[in-house]
Amino acid sequence: MTSFSDLNLNPKVLKAVTEAGYETPTPIQAGAIPPALEGRDVLGIAQTGTGKTASFTLPMITILARGRARARMPRSLVLCPTRELAAQVAENFDTYAQHVKLTKALLIGGVSFKEQDMLIDKGVDVLIATPGRLLDHFERGKLILNDVKIMVVDEADRMLDMGFIPDIERIFGLVPFTRQTLFFSATMAPEIERITNTFLSNPARIEVARQATASETIEQRLIEFRPSRRDRETAASEKREMLRAAINAEAERCTNAIIFCNRKVDVDIVAKSLKKHGYDAEPIHGDLDQSHRTRTLDGFREGKLRFLIASDVAARGLDIPSVSHVFNYDLPSHAEDYIHRIGRTGRAGRSGVAISLGVPSDDKYLGAIEALIGGPIPRADAPWAPNAAAATTTPGSTATAEDDSAPRSRSRRSRGGRGAKRDEPAAIAPRVEASPAVAAVEPVEPAQRPARTERSEQTPRGEHSERPEREDRADRPARDHRHDRNRDDRNRGRGHDGGDRAMGMGDHLPDFIAKSFDERRGGPPRPFVAEDEDSDTVTDVVETQTQPATIAEDIADAPKPKRRRRVKKAEAVAPAETADAAA
Repeated sequence: MTSFSDLNLNPKVLKAVTEAGYETPTPIQAGAIPPALEGRDVLGIAQTGTGKTASFTLPMITILARGRARARMPRSLVLCPTRELAAQVAENFDTYAQHVKLTKALLIGGVSFKEQDMLIDKGVDVLIATPGRLLDHFERGKLILNDVKIMVVDEADRMLDMGFIPDIERIFGLVPFTRQTLFFSATMAPEIERITNTFLSNPARIEVARQATASETIEQRLIEFRPSRRDRETAASEKREMLRAAINAEAERCTNAIIFCNRKVDVDIVAKSLKKHGYDAEPIHGDLDQSHRTRTLDGFREGKLRFLIASDVAARGLDIPSVSHVFNYDLPSHAEDYIHRIGRTGRAGRSGVAISLGVPSDDKYLGAIEALIGGPIPRADAPWAPNAAAATTTPGSTATAEDDSAPRSRSRRSRGGRGAKRDEPAAIAPRVEASPAVAAVEPVEPAQRPARTERSEQTPRGEHSERPEREDRADRPARDHRHDRNRDDRNRGRGHDGGDRAMGMGDHLPDFIAKSFDERRGGPPRPFVAEDEDSDTVTDVVETQTQPATIAEDIADAPKPKRRRRVKKAEAVAPAETADAAA
């Protein structure tokens, strides 16, 4: 059996590993450390919880033990997808390099730039960062990557899911071409394989387990149930009640647990629900402040917190060995995430339990998960059946299903919706019209109205039938008079009969238009003939005023303005100078 002493590590590194309590390397460590010490590129594929972090940390410390970093020029670079994973890598580095004088810097979001700039300015041997914060420092001119000798990409498949692949490709273009690359992932998607073929040079491929396989020490269960109602609120409430029942069923074995949800809003809702029912639970997701996330995670590691409700931000790479249970409140939409979620338990040879809740809408996700792991997930009996709540009282509630549905029917009737009984006398009020004729009619009593059940005897909808004749307009004098008055108001000023005529150019002609050219010559103005009732007279007047011959004669007889003669520059002489010259 291989031991750490057989891997040609630095004696100071071996001392730190022994003090940490490790004697035998895991398969991925035994396969990746020797080629990494030789300077080759490494492509490691292993399921989560197999010790991939030590697979690149130990050889990196051994190689960097000789040499010294310069300001703003790190000697090695480790890229991680999440802040929590980057912080965990930094802790492992501190553990294994405690006897070696190496410096490190952690570049993650949610922390002040000033403190990180101070560490970079001093010079660091190991730079552990997330892609976004690393590029922020580089664009601000605070970081130079020309001296990177070892580059590590951890959890590459998670990088792909979070959309970091373009940033990774850009960072690969910023580091030297002669670097050594260590590439680790739990799964091997086609996009990741393309990157490895592009940026890795003849890598040593170490695959210690079939891609995306769950550990054999994890006991998997699936609880299938169908909500009693289709509305979202009731289904979510019953699902949270099912989760509490599953936790209570494992109360003897469950020391602590991580509960995974697909959405951040569900993380907060489930955490609030568990707190309300007396469970020690706290949420953790990407929208929380980094200080709050760190404080919550430290409390869970130290045993001060029993239940950690998390999104997939906590599903990758977090090493918390003592997690006894994992609950999937939602089945993940990506089948690979199921492997990483349940991998938070059963680590380092320990046993663990993974319980998932499934509803009918999760069938497509369940099929992809079972196809990935190569078999069905064992089914378990539900500790509480929502379908049986119609006749019995559900746990934690005091009303039966029939009582629960009663307020809903009453609310519909109160709103006058589809569930209202319109044939009830109290729901019908006699309608009185404003017109005198209708007001004289006696209102029909509610008891005399036909029931709704007699609708089949009436004429069916869509068929043409003779409608009863309406009352004459003479019976509604007020309405007709009002209608005629409104019609007169609308037609007033539009040239229709019954109102003032519209004013236009033919009714009132300005005086300056009627003036002729004779007035300019001092003659009397041409008389203007107003519009007459007869259209022929108007036509004659217009033709008389607009004869082209008369207008041409007027223009010809008009006096022409005198033109000013231009004076040449030579002739423009002052009168005084002309008089002197003449004298």
